Amino acid sequence: MKTPLSRDKQDTLLLIASSLLVLAPHAAHLPVWVSLLCGATLAWRAAVTLLGRRMPPNVVLVPIAAAAMFGVLGSYHTLLGRDAGVAMLVLLVAFKMLEMHARRDLFVVVFLCYFLVLTNFFYSQTIPTALLMLASLVALLATQLSFQLTGTVPPLRTRLWMGAKLLGLALPLAGAAFVLFPRIEGPLWGMPDDSHSARSGLSDTMAPGQMSNLAQSEDVAFRVKFDGPVPAQPQLYWRGPVLGSYDGRTWTRVRPSRQARPQPLSLSVGGTPVGYQVTLEPSNTRWLFALEMPRAIPELPGHGVTLSGELEFQSLDPIAERVRYDLVSFVHYSLQPDASPVDGQWLMLPYGLNPRTRAAGQALAAEPDPGRRVAAVLRLFAGGGFVYTLQPPLLPGRDSIDDFLYGTRAGFCEHYAGAFVFLMRSAGVPARVVTGYQGGEMNPIDGYLTVRQSDAHAWAEVWLPRRGWVRIDPTAAVAPERVQRSLARALPPPAPFGFEGLGRLLQPDPDSLLGRVRYAIGAVNNGWNQWVLNYTPQRQQHLVQRLQEGLSHWQSLALIAMLCALLFLVRKFSQRRKADPVDALYSVLCQRLGQLGLPRAPDEGPTAYALRLAAADLAPETGAAATEFLRRYSAYRYGPQSPGTGLVSILRDLLSRVR
Repeated sequence: MKTPLSRDKQDTLLLIASSLLVLAPHAAHLPVWVSLLCGATLAWRAAVTLLGRRMPPNVVLVPIAAAAMFGVLGSYHTLLGRDAGVAMLVLLVAFKMLEMHARRDLFVVVFLCYFLVLTNFFYSQTIPTALLMLASLVALLATQLSFQLTGTVPPLRTRLWMGAKLLGLALPLAGAAFVLFPRIEGPLWGMPDDSHSARSGLSDTMAPGQMSNLAQSEDVAFRVKFDGPVPAQPQLYWRGPVLGSYDGRTWTRVRPSRQARPQPLSLSVGGTPVGYQVTLEPSNTRWLFALEMPRAIPELPGHGVTLSGELEFQSLDPIAERVRYDLVSFVHYSLQPDASPVDGQWLMLPYGLNPRTRAAGQALAAEPDPGRRVAAVLRLFAGGGFVYTLQPPLLPGRDSIDDFLYGTRAGFCEHYAGAFVFLMRSAGVPARVVTGYQGGEMNPIDGYLTVRQSDAHAWAEVWLPRRGWVRIDPTAAVAPERVQRSLARALPPPAPFGFEGLGRLLQPDPDSLLGRVRYAIGAVNNGWNQWVLNYTPQRQQHLVQRLQEGLSHWQSLALIAMLCALLFLVRKFSQRRKADPVDALYSVLCQRLGQLGLPRAPDEGPTAYALRLAAADLAPETGAAATEFLRRYSAYRYGPQSPGTGLVSILRDLLSRVR
């Protein structure tokens, strides 16, 4: 038969388990050596506890701790900042486990773990992280209660339930503080070196293979909430960087210094305006995306926004946190129909590259109508045996467009957009590449359109007389389902590790059960982002204003007073119903003994009261009855088990003797 562990060993193992629950999520972003060292230290402390060995001396711990600090300095090249600070705090908690010599040290570890719970939100603020941290708080509260309880300790399940109730009592106050406590712009832990961590997203350059790599990411780029009907899928072009310079490999933006003079921007719109709100995920870039074509520059609290001559929206500061902005766009428009491009900048091509494509474009120039030149190239893409694929062959040569058009004929949107613009410029038609996103997935549960990184797209714009800049999507000529439906419908489902069924599981049909579950999870995550993570100072001020306006009416004040009175009555009624008959008898006994000149002090428990009564000048029968009453009451109230259902009748019989 196994000997049960002592009270101290049980409490120490519970502390180790609670600390591990807090430290484990940090392994995802800490150096591997830090996680291994912490795991070894906690295992060492558990072995010391179970085997009853002595704690290691300081001559062993100090060199290990010093080496760990130098390791942090070597890994992060600093001891300041978010990442280095969290790494040192994690190591401190682990090392403190081997340096606990007094009761105070136990509470030091618990309070350090409370702070480490907060640091987990530095890296992830998702719903699973929040739930895991709530579970960590319950475990830490149960551990703290174990250290503070005296006498017989309740089972672990009871202590965990007590910790959960304590947390439940604190949650309403925490919620009120979250909603009403004054907020500041940006996170409290923001450090200059921490605010520019790498994030994937759309770049301001385009090269073969770049878009196809990005299209394999399911990360959310932004979400859109429309004020009215959602435009059709082929009209959902989200404009981003406009690229006009080509070096034979990469398309980049035209430098402002190359423009001889600023071109006046003229935009003619028609049809019904489309109002919507964009919730943009952090990307550490300056690009703001808008449905073609936006009517005005959006207002972005805390950021300045600029508009370029190519209708690109840019923030003056990198987008390092989730932002929201409102826009109104027109899907029917004419961009600069009365102005021609400046100085032929949209006709420039690198000298000596892609001779076959250049010759084909020059042959098209014999057609006097530029619109027919455009139609001829689209017919080439539609009937020339071209293939739309996420895994196009590599084009390592210097004449990559020639290799694509007359060789592989397999590519993604960047291949078709780049080749189309090159052909148009060779044919004398001003053209440029536009990158951004196309389409999106509507969530029927919350009504938000989700645009993912996999929706990244590249198309072209050509300038035609009396029509201005016209959007041409050469990818639609090869794979029209890409624009009319989505990327997932245009390509076969992925087959991870060669299993097609796994690909269908990862991308379920929207009408299936898995598809509806996916929509529900997406709606919950979006609600968390909109109402919790994106609760900005501006939204708080708006909420407080509405509360002030609502409370200014006497009807609202009367309703609040009635609710408070109702809650008070419900509380009093529930307290009366939950009154323990044994406690009521105990109160009556104390009152009768007080009438005999022996009142109970406010800080005096039943055991101490019984000892004082035993030494008092009472009749033997009365003293014995009162002492027995208090002994049984103490066992009932503070003992590990109830003495039985017949206690009330026994105590009443004893109480009848006290006259």
